Amino acid sequence: MRVFNSELCAALRSSLAGWLRFLVVWACIASSQSTWGSEPLKAPSLVGSSNPAVAGATAVIVATDSTASLSLVVYPETVRLRYLSDRQQLVVQAVYADGSTQDVTTRAALRVEDPHVVAVDGATLTPLSAGDTRIEIQFEGVTTELTTSVESADVMERPLRFRNDVLPLLTHSGCNAGKCHGSASGKDGFRLSLYGFDPEGDFYRITREMSGRRLQLAAPDRSLLIHKAIGEVPHTGGAPIELGSPAYRTLVTWIADGAQADPSDTTLPVGIDVFPQKAVLATPGETQQMLVLARYDDGSIRDVTSLAVFFSNNEATATVGIAGEVTSTGPGSGFIMSRFDQFTAGMPIVVRSGKSYPEPTFEPANYIDELALARWRDLHVHPSELCADEVFLRRAYLDLNGKLPTLEQVNSFRVDTTSDKRQRLVKELVNQPDFLDLWIMKLAELLQIRRANGLTAKGLSLYDQWLRETVHAGVPVDQLIRELIPASGSTFENPPTSYFQTETTPQLLAENIAQAFLGTRIQCAQCHNHPFDRWTMDDYYGFASFVSQVGYKQAKDPREITVYNAGEGNLVHPVAGREVRPKFLGGEYVEHAPEKDLRESLANWLASAENPAFSKNIANILWAQFMGIGIVDPVDDMRISNPPSNPELLDALSQKLVEYQFDVRRLAYDICTSKTYQLATQANAWNAWDDRNFSHARIRRIRGEVLLDCISQVTLTSDTFSGLPLGGRAIEVPDSSSSNYFLETFGRASRNTPCSCEVSTSPTLSQALHLLNGENTSGKILEGGLIQNQLSAGKPPMAIVEQIYLTCLTRSTNLQERAAIEEKLSQASDLNAELVDLFWAVLNSNEFVFNH
Repeated sequence: MRVFNSELCAALRSSLAGWLRFLVVWACIASSQSTWGSEPLKAPSLVGSSNPAVAGATAVIVATDSTASLSLVVYPETVRLRYLSDRQQLVVQAVYADGSTQDVTTRAALRVEDPHVVAVDGATLTPLSAGDTRIEIQFEGVTTELTTSVESADVMERPLRFRNDVLPLLTHSGCNAGKCHGSASGKDGFRLSLYGFDPEGDFYRITREMSGRRLQLAAPDRSLLIHKAIGEVPHTGGAPIELGSPAYRTLVTWIADGAQADPSDTTLPVGIDVFPQKAVLATPGETQQMLVLARYDDGSIRDVTSLAVFFSNNEATATVGIAGEVTSTGPGSGFIMSRFDQFTAGMPIVVRSGKSYPEPTFEPANYIDELALARWRDLHVHPSELCADEVFLRRAYLDLNGKLPTLEQVNSFRVDTTSDKRQRLVKELVNQPDFLDLWIMKLAELLQIRRANGLTAKGLSLYDQWLRETVHAGVPVDQLIRELIPASGSTFENPPTSYFQTETTPQLLAENIAQAFLGTRIQCAQCHNHPFDRWTMDDYYGFASFVSQVGYKQAKDPREITVYNAGEGNLVHPVAGREVRPKFLGGEYVEHAPEKDLRESLANWLASAENPAFSKNIANILWAQFMGIGIVDPVDDMRISNPPSNPELLDALSQKLVEYQFDVRRLAYDICTSKTYQLATQANAWNAWDDRNFSHARIRRIRGEVLLDCISQVTLTSDTFSGLPLGGRAIEVPDSSSSNYFLETFGRASRNTPCSCEVSTSPTLSQALHLLNGENTSGKILEGGLIQNQLSAGKPPMAIVEQIYLTCLTRSTNLQERAAIEEKLSQASDLNAELVDLFWAVLNSNEFVFNH
């Protein structure tokens, strides 16, 4: 093929270096500023933001000026001390009118009403005698107070317990982390359970395993455990505990007391609370102290900040020290997670750039825009301006129908001057069968519809047909799940039973159900408590118990399987050795009659309007389809340490989905008619760093199935796919294992797991080479004969050029392009060849391959 005389074609065709440059540009475009579309933003003006919701003592607000007025919050709201050895740290937070917060604990003045009850050392309260008192906190003329009570003055020391004191100390020091003794094989001959998920086993290994070696009851400070901890003998982990420190004294005292097992009536933690509930720091370099309180089953509360473990999920925004002091490092948002015992919780944090912030001139179109704007104000971000009409038209067609608008549709939209044409377009697109076909493709990935574990071609065809007929009949996703999960009978007569052929073990089935329908990865909790989420082994096996009684038997037809409720086969906890009771994730244990199918209870709970995890997951999946990234990202990794970038927005979308009775078309309409969806990809000076808060659109490589359909559409060709008639679309392919080099190269999902990671939109060298040399570009151009037919019909060459641009890129040529093309065509000896080369170059361009 001859090469069209343009910079793009020359660079692509001249050498391998040209191909590599093409790939680099392609790969980097998602993080660069696009030049497609409108003019750069001009900075708007004005200032304003509302105070974030905070929990704590009632604050007195001093009205000085709009920037200096503040409210004062103290954590915890009330203090209850039970033992004279208790200590309670206070955190005082100032909340300013612009929504920013500041830790002013060290600068606030504290005064105790009755100094006989508690003493104040800095910001730490120490009990003196039983009674109640008030503590007044003052900062810059603002005063608030908290109540404090000491419940008992008779007991000097809190009873020292292995579970409550020793084990948390080892966790805090990193002894049972995955890279140390918490690894599966331990370290240096000593193994602990990861982050202390097995207290009984850890007690045995410390006190009974290799008896007499690790502990010296007669000389506690000479115990090997102590020598290793303080680094007096060679220790791979160094010296995590300092000689003479409170941690050292706790260990030595516990050993001196006989290293006793905890009594059966030992109070146990039931949860933790982390304060402050939110921090919005005005500039990098500020600090915020965190506070962790543990709640126990006897109603007591204990300050366990010194025993908790802290992590930051975004150290580019904020880091956290071992004692819970958070330091802002750069603008953005993050989450600081805290772990104590088997519980995790955390604090969201926002760090601003420190620049003066003019109010955005952004007028919300709906609730989505209002909540996005609130987040931008928190972050001191300005949104980009709205994208141009031609950009919106192409974006909406690709996202909602998986195709490009036709030439007639482009021209019709361009001449429409009504103010609501975008809303009308979205309404039209979400009500097209093509929208449901895209949704079916996503559901098929979640349900893992593929040839596997004996699922034959006939079974797969029936399964795929059931899904398509169900969705096109208007059945919402919650009802689909209620039909799918408890499905029993023949895989031929009741196709949704084929879901239980994708995996046949209770553990894998439970993992897939949680990941697909709750957006939760519970795999880690199979062997130990989840290190970065709240799920325990009890949660894991309790949830897997719902599908532990699924039975299988062969039907007369060797291609057919019968799925039924066996009514027996409960799981056994691998550590505790007891039979596990069915338990909803994050919910209650389930009592059931032996003859009842547990899957019915699971399906009813899973798809219930009262289960926010389900509605949030579906809403987040839809959002990611249109925005290129989820509010929780990845969409199937919802956990405490991976919080939503905009929790209020996710809550609102979830509630709307429930209100719409899980009609995804209505929620899609809300999203795509929001101005947030319609923002340009060009960043501005305020949002150039933002890649999680939707202040500008993301440049996204079109997924493989849609890209192939679009190439076929604009070249007027058809494809042949296994299981589909001629002309079928790639998004309708029922079997992910069917051979298609283009789809495999461009990262289609194998459907081996429900993981969102299976769909790849990352550019690769093989993709670039395939577009350059493969039959799906040059071959389809010649096969469709569009250029030859148009020339034969007498259409002027520049009119053909305009048609190529409008159908492929949904825009006309610009002045520079038009001039260069006209000059080249005027010198052409073979117009057909030159126009074919141009068509090929457009199909290979970033502008065609990406949705922007």
